[in-house]
Amino acid sequence: MTNIVLNGVGEGTQLQQLLMTDEIVPGASPSYQICKTLYEFHPLGQKMAESPIALAQSQRREIVVPDSPEDRVVEAFNAEWSKIGADENIKNVMKLSRIYGIASIGVVEQDKDMATPVDYSDLWKSDIAFSSFDPLNTAGSLVLNQNPNAIDFQKHGDIRVNGVTYHRSRTVVILNEQPIYIGYTASAFGYVGRSVYQRALFPLKSFIQTLITDDLITRKAGVFISKMKQPGSIVDNVMQRVWSNKRAIVKEAETGNVISIGLDENIDTLNLQNLDGAYGMARTNILKNIATAADMPAKLLENETMVAGFGEGTEDAKNIARYIDGVRTKMGPLYAWFDRIVQHRAWNPEFYKTVQRDFPEYKDVSYEDAFYRWSQAFSAVWPNLLAEPDSEKSKIEDIKMKAAISAVEVLLPVVDVENKAILVEWLADNFNNLKLLFPTPLVLDPDTLRDGLDTSGEEQEEIHQPRPESL
Repeated sequence: MTNIVLNGVGEGTQLQQLLMTDEIVPGASPSYQICKTLYEFHPLGQKMAESPIALAQSQRREIVVPDSPEDRVVEAFNAEWSKIGADENIKNVMKLSRIYGIASIGVVEQDKDMATPVDYSDLWKSDIAFSSFDPLNTAGSLVLNQNPNAIDFQKHGDIRVNGVTYHRSRTVVILNEQPIYIGYTASAFGYVGRSVYQRALFPLKSFIQTLITDDLITRKAGVFISKMKQPGSIVDNVMQRVWSNKRAIVKEAETGNVISIGLDENIDTLNLQNLDGAYGMARTNILKNIATAADMPAKLLENETMVAGFGEGTEDAKNIARYIDGVRTKMGPLYAWFDRIVQHRAWNPEFYKTVQRDFPEYKDVSYEDAFYRWSQAFSAVWPNLLAEPDSEKSKIEDIKMKAAISAVEVLLPVVDVENKAILVEWLADNFNNLKLLFPTPLVLDPDTLRDGLDTSGEEQEEIHQPRPESL
């Protein structure tokens, strides 16, 4: 095969120039341009970079803010989350980190110096935007220090983009894998993480050969072989025209046509059956090698339907679920950063005035105290990727309900009136969380409940006394 200079012009597409060259051998390290081309043009490039992230984000996190007007607070948070496009920004920076080995995201405020820390108290007033940076944008600022005795040894600090410094509070840097001491990553221009394509570069090249083979098989599969009786030694023009007409008839014949051939003649196609075993095995092994090199389940690349479906808990589904849980963990710093920004923008002083107007218990609570309580109580949990059917969820909720009732039955006889009311309210809250069993919430008036328990103390005592006939 002719060597092709990677930086030269040459013939063919960029992908051909990069992957059809003899310079790519096992252990070859991809450059920034190779990683970019793989993502843009290789059939598996986008899937390797994006499919784990898309699968991880296929479910929304369950937002809970106890000790708050939860519905109102969660609704405001989700509205602001969608408004700033947080999910798409997270996906974009995670994708870039997988492509090149490192990526960054920064928040930009209109008419604000990027070198200053974020003022979260006034962030809700500002016009903001989010920018994702690849290693070329931040080249020189994210090389990482290789001095083992330095405080910033293999740690990133502020980033610089086209000479503009971003304060660390304005950015999040994501590495795909951890840096290795004096392990330079060409695609990321530094001693940082590694591209998802780095170990898979050679099998990615081999995969292109399978595409060429597919094309060749498709082109040859329609070839007909006409076995005709050989003529004598003298062939005149008339016989040549007869054979030519026979070939033309075979070529033009379609379903529903009838053609005639001689008794000693035969029409066949190319026998490609022997390709299936060796070629099929080679293609499958190449996909598995790519998946192994990228440390991801092969099913995500093979794009095959899993037996019994994804939600049924098959072994393939369980392996993918465990892998996606790891991806979600890697996205944790990004979600935590966006959570803080969204909280300050969604639960702003103007929003809190509406809460004070509609919820009297907050009239004497300052905005700072309420915000601190809400942010500390804030919880965002990923749902299980292996979704259980409603029948199984109902069984679980039934067990929870019976456990809650048993706990209340044990405690009610031994607590005072005030704690009895607390127990009943707790039981009602638990019932309201069992959405499948109780679609309509149970709303109790705390004051009326306490008065009722207080005035019925003697009756409650009589109820718990054993009946004489039961002795």
